[in-house]
Amino acid sequence: MATTMSLFGASEWFLLSVWFVALGWPIFYALRHKTSLALSITVSLLLGYIIQYLGLFAITMGWIGGWLWWDFVLIPNRAIHPSWFHTFFSAGFLHGDALHVLGNILVIALVGVPLEQRLGMRRFATVYLIGLFGGSFAWYMFNSASSTPSLGASGAAFGLFGAYLAGWPKDEIPFPLILIRKWPVLYLAMFYFGMEIYRAYTTMGLNQASDVAHMAHLGGFIAAYALLPIVAKNGPYPLGIEDGGPSGGGSERARMNQMKSSMVDVSQLVDPWTARGFEIPRKVRDPLRSLMASADEPETRIAWMEHLADAVECPVCGAKLGVVERKLGPQLQCSETPEHFIWPE
Repeated sequence: MATTMSLFGASEWFLLSVWFVALGWPIFYALRHKTSLALSITVSLLLGYIIQYLGLFAITMGWIGGWLWWDFVLIPNRAIHPSWFHTFFSAGFLHGDALHVLGNILVIALVGVPLEQRLGMRRFATVYLIGLFGGSFAWYMFNSASSTPSLGASGAAFGLFGAYLAGWPKDEIPFPLILIRKWPVLYLAMFYFGMEIYRAYTTMGLNQASDVAHMAHLGGFIAAYALLPIVAKNGPYPLGIEDGGPSGGGSERARMNQMKSSMVDVSQLVDPWTARGFEIPRKVRDPLRSLMASADEPETRIAWMEHLADAVECPVCGAKLGVVERKLGPQLQCSETPEHFIWPE
């Protein structure tokens, strides 16, 4: 099938290459340096829109011809053809105007960052792509005969709402809904979902025209909501866990809350010296008793374990003891051969 790229000259190819770099560099940076992918996507979308704007200016000035991104927008009556299947995704990196892109990056930043902390980078990327494709496919299904182009990351943005609702609805995240304050994800997601149902009804049910792809919003939301349990399986946080959310006190507080929810109750265990047939060293008897009696907070447990590690050595080999923080809580162990001394096991 014919493409506008077949008509490109040097100027068009140059500007298109700059657009690809603007989109790809922030995402590549996040992947390489393990920074927030959600924030990098917002930067990517904003830079991509700036290049779009420059492209429109260049067309107006006559420096380039045609619409530079025509091969990347979603046009329903061609999208299902293999040659255009990429537009189900590429359309999500294009936007119609400044308000369009700013609205999407606001959601991706405020909802995506805490959701990424829940899921981890790879699972978050999967959810983002599910919402993006789900939104595009829903729009195609309801407009398969249309030749009107569609573009925008709204399906992906609404997908983040759907995924968060499916996973951790009681998390509270800062969001400008009436007031700028923390709102439970349940309220935010259901408000936006309900508004889109109403808007879709008024435009489709009452046959009113609209330049907003409401069905794409609903499609992204539903697809991510339905598939989140599969994507999040064996992830860093159990579904439905109530610990205040990643934004409740920063990522460190969220990590401690997660550790607390999984920690073994050491008050019910035999101390590590007795369990291995050794006498408890006199100088650690009192701190060990305090550890086993009252260390139900991860910070407290870590502090007592570090005190024990500084006070005595491994009773088997004499090596230094250390404290290792694991998903199931901190462990006291031999620094040379963990099998000699590890507790709780």
